[in-house]
Amino acid sequence: MKVLIVLTSHDQLGDTGLKTGFWLEELAAPYYAFKDAGAALTLASPAGGQPPLDPKSDSPDFQTDDTRRFSADAEAQKALANTVKLSDVSASDFDAVFYPGGHGPLWDLAESSTSIALIEAFERAGKPIGFVCHAPGVLRHVKGADGQPLVKGRRVTGFTNSEEEAVQLTQVVPFLVEDELQALGAQFEKGPDWGSFVITDGRLVTGQNPGSSEAAAKALLALIA
Repeated sequence: MKVLIVLTSHDQLGDTGLKTGFWLEELAAPYYAFKDAGAALTLASPAGGQPPLDPKSDSPDFQTDDTRRFSADAEAQKALANTVKLSDVSASDFDAVFYPGGHGPLWDLAESSTSIALIEAFERAGKPIGFVCHAPGVLRHVKGADGQPLVKGRRVTGFTNSEEEAVQLTQVVPFLVEDELQALGAQFEKGPDWGSFVITDGRLVTGQNPGSSEAAAKALLALIA
């Protein structure tokens, strides 16, 4: 079982002068859900090499058993420092793909023709695709085989407007995940803010927020099995 994990290379939080990137828990929890299930993992990003970590996600308030394990794991740290370039990976080499969030993907992966084509290749091959928190936003330009938005008519979740408001970035992000998915014709569903909430629709798995990361990864594993 081979799983591809796609991370952002974008580190600027709009015009704020602050840094962003991927959210640590959203990588660490799925990483071990997959690893402990026996999956071989490949980490990729648009630029390759070390992807930017959202510094806030590494603060004491957001540490979990998985983030602490990841930070102390030399093998995991080496894989993270040496992500392969997204343009060098092929859907045919993997059984599933998973996108962690953080705000970074809203800027680069959402607009990346390489990422869009990769997701479409997984989808056309009938392989499971998973996205958590802000990562469902990378589906905004992804099309189904019929040329319609991939999420049109599908049940999905993602980082909610109220959660974005709570972190005071509503006016900073290039688009709101909830609004964008609804505009594309998706059936957007949500649980309580910050609680674990995951939806599986066919081969598509989406999780609402960082706390949904492990459950989203396990839902993806269930589809591979």
